[in-house]
Amino acid sequence: MKELRLKAYAKVNLALDVLGEREDGYHNVKMVMQNIGLFDELTFHYDEERTGDTEGFAISLTTDSDKIPTDERNLIYKAIKYMFEQYNIYGTMSVELKKNIPVEAGMAGGSTDCAASIKAVNELCELGLDLQDMMDLGVKLGADVPYCIMAKTALSEGIGEILTAVNGLPDCHILVAKPPVSVSTGMVYNNLKCDELAAHPDVDGMAEALKEGDLQGVADRMENVLETVTVRLHPEISDIKNIMISMGALNAIMSGSGPTVFGLYSDEEEAKAAKAYILKKGYTQEVYITKPV
Repeated sequence: MKELRLKAYAKVNLALDVLGEREDGYHNVKMVMQNIGLFDELTFHYDEERTGDTEGFAISLTTDSDKIPTDERNLIYKAIKYMFEQYNIYGTMSVELKKNIPVEAGMAGGSTDCAASIKAVNELCELGLDLQDMMDLGVKLGADVPYCIMAKTALSEGIGEILTAVNGLPDCHILVAKPPVSVSTGMVYNNLKCDELAAHPDVDGMAEALKEGDLQGVADRMENVLETVTVRLHPEISDIKNIMISMGALNAIMSGSGPTVFGLYSDEEEAKAAKAYILKKGYTQEVYITKPV
């Protein structure tokens, strides 16, 4: 029995632009993604002895969260099954997931767990895949999975699979607040009217500000066009943004398709005060202060 423990980090979108819909139903995007210090914890156990069923392998997933499925609907399960079938792997893979990243939050919680699962199968089953091999495999399971495998601040293009490493976010404090609502990524993209967007984020300028280590320059360019859909449905997102900014954030925006809001702070005490206020006002109980990774 082999064991492997991995941390799967959440991401936020420092800037997110959507350029238009593709013929395959996906959308072309241009965005900058950043890992933060919130992470899920996964423990993998692999027994290479062939099982008695017709497939020759078995997968089990347990978790401390009652909000996510543990069967083939889960990206962890999907990733392991896909790789076992693709590479003719036999045996039993058991996974224990401690869920710390908010669910359906626009922070790639499912994708980062999927990425960790690809890395785990590669290592435990000694496949010898390199980073690019795993990223090529990951895009078949989800648009954010290649980034989560790469796990570095990146400019993301195409449907999310064309990644260019950029300098990471300068040292700061990141306040994260996830309202108690769920948002479907598919629904948000389906309702986005790209040809009616009044403005587009300065994604290239964001990458340049990161290169220069200019935290204020990064904050000034934070923008997410998906807010035009999600905020209309959940106005509390705008309320939380305004609270963060009024209480010292250099800027605050929604991450991904939402509903999570994050703000950048140079002063940790201001971040703590804003966290306490959001909790006191009852906007959400899922509020965290973390750092860039």
